[in-house]
Amino acid sequence: MRIISGFLKGRKVKFPQSKLVRPTTDRVKETLFNILNNQIDFEGITACDLYAGSGSLGLEMISRGADEVHFVEKNFQVYKVLQQNIADLEVEDYCKVLKIDAVKFTTISSHTKYNLILADPPFFKDDIHLVVDNLLKKDYLSENGMIIIERSIQTKEKDEEAFKIEAFKRIGDSLLYRITNA
Repeated sequence: MRIISGFLKGRKVKFPQSKLVRPTTDRVKETLFNILNNQIDFEGITACDLYAGSGSLGLEMISRGADEVHFVEKNFQVYKVLQQNIADLEVEDYCKVLKIDAVKFTTISSHTKYNLILADPPFFKDDIHLVVDNLLKKDYLSENGMIIIERSIQTKEKDEEAFKIEAFKRIGDSLLYRITNA
């Protein structure tokens, strides 16, 4: 997989050989960032890549101008690949990498306010519902901030019930949900 746009355009991102990681497809990533380009100016934002995996989404945000991206990844092997990708792209100054579970991360009382949070959890792992609830209750979003969540069409009913919104975009088996702080 490659970075789509920005100063890192065309650079490769390595993926861990793990059944625990389901990389966002190029098609979903490209569609997502085309949508986001019309809604947010990446220049100078502070963002979070939850369930970061290889860091592909967060690295894309850095390439497009984000000042700082916090990567949250709990699996040690995946975390090591994420750190290697950051080092290979020489973007350490833009990154903070946290080896922590997403639920635990969202219970931290002293935290950063994010302009954009991207969450790409394992499709059938439902802790994302608690994570989103925590993010909103604990005020993780800056004014006009947003959370984008990628989920499976197969979890649509329970996701819509938990998020209290419908997906705004379907791409193949993926659904995208947008939760704003506006």
